[in-house]
Amino acid sequence: MSEICDTRPPLPLGLARRGYTGTIQHLAAGGTTSSLPDIELESRLIELGFVEGARVEILHEGIVGRDPIAVRVDNITVAVRRREAMAVIVA
Repeated sequence: MSEICDTRPPLPLGLARRGYTGTIQHLAAGGTTSSLPDIELESRLIELGFVEGARVEILHEGIVGRDPIAVRVDNITVAVRRREAMAVIVA
């Protein structure tokens, strides 16, 4: 694993590739293409452990369209669709 630089620009987790590691900056569900209402998407992500300050790593990408992705959030591993991961802003 490489050292994370504090000056790295924030990006949506849904744009990151396999092997990416970073820290969650905040959630921003507005404007995603998720079929869920913004507040419900944010609530579900929080329940899965996607909270500010949590360390994330993309472990695996699906074969078709790189979707879904397997993400380690602190000490747990979850699978999420890329369109939902677009609401997780990381750096």
